[in-house]
Amino acid sequence: MRLLLVEDDIQLAESLTEVLEAQRYVVDTVKDGESGWSQMQLMDYDLTLMDVTLPYLDGLQLCQRLRSHGYQLPVLMLTARDTSQDKVRGLDSGADAYMVKPFNLSELLAQIRALLRRGNSQSAPGLVWEKLSLDPSTYEVSYDRQTLRLTPKEFSILELLMHNGRRVLSRAFILESIWSMKSPPDEETVKAHIKGLRNKLKAAGAPKTLIETVHGVGYRLWAQS
Repeated sequence: MRLLLVEDDIQLAESLTEVLEAQRYVVDTVKDGESGWSQMQLMDYDLTLMDVTLPYLDGLQLCQRLRSHGYQLPVLMLTARDTSQDKVRGLDSGADAYMVKPFNLSELLAQIRALLRRGNSQSAPGLVWEKLSLDPSTYEVSYDRQTLRLTPKEFSILELLMHNGRRVLSRAFILESIWSMKSPPDEETVKAHIKGLRNKLKAAGAPKTLIETVHGVGYRLWAQS
């Protein structure tokens, strides 16, 4: 899941990013409303967290602009304004939820999970590719009913491959989809994670070609049929 955090308090933004990344979210961070608007036009996000008091374009205006342009992604507003009138303005601007600073991190994470579930309520509960199964909600992966223990990045790469099936994914596309824009590694990192994935799949009985290399292009899942 990819989240956009729009927050001008640098210390808070860094702390929240660390917490969210520990929960396996990919997090991009910008410091003002106009940058948030620009970023949402460049990338597809599953959810955005935004402060209300932002430079150039405040959170209320940004949320209204998103909704007026047809963006349906969940919006969680974070603010120090705690009156009922402030909450009403936030929700009326198009926000899905409103949390007052300082907030409890466990409650924030629970709210994010709830909003993501609501946004994906029509999605299938899990992904299946022949004998390979992956459940995004529980982070469980198995091959032929044998559980695989994957790192967060290995899990994210496998989930991306399973979502795309026989479509070939370049290393650049995988980097863009899974790593945040602030600290993308080089393409050799993708190669190393693919190698780790293949080794774990092979140990569970999967064919070596389950993750197929299309030379000069990228990777895709291999199908027997």
